[in-house]
Amino acid sequence: MSSNKVLIVYLSRTNNTKAIAEIIHKHVGGTMVALELEKPYPDNYQATVQQVVVENETGYLPPIKTKVDSIEKYDVVFVGFPTWGMRLPPPMKSFLNQYNLSGKTVIPFNTNAGYGLGSSFQTVRELCKNSKILEGFSIQGGIERDGKLLVIKEQKAVDAETEVKRWLKKIKVIE
Repeated sequence: MSSNKVLIVYLSRTNNTKAIAEIIHKHVGGTMVALELEKPYPDNYQATVQQVVVENETGYLPPIKTKVDSIEKYDVVFVGFPTWGMRLPPPMKSFLNQYNLSGKTVIPFNTNAGYGLGSSFQTVRELCKNSKILEGFSIQGGIERDGKLLVIKEQKAVDAETEVKRWLKKIKVIE
């Protein structure tokens, strides 16, 4: 796999998903892109939760500020996100709706507060019908509700890197 054909797009509120994206980048290379919204979510956790509930109920896709130049030049697209309300976060839905990933290999990765993926990987499959979807990766990150923000650091980061490398080998992205 040529690293200049790899794109790593991630959404990270507390930097746990960013930490996993950086580990993937370290082993696979490519271009890293953080998803940013035109109108960022509130800093207040509960306000964000309520906004996301409404977005999910109404199907609203928040406009993303992030632009990916020449998406067609990438063959492999890693998409990373936290689990929000047991679902794929609306900003990642916006990205997957805005960019045509047909014919590309899409590889999801996730951080969550211990409740798991919810329907997030299934939604990636649904939004990328014409893409090859490889087995995703999920790891427990922080629990923002409880004030535990960035937890993938120090020994947890070392352990996470071991898990990510094992997963990348399993899906045959690295040897």
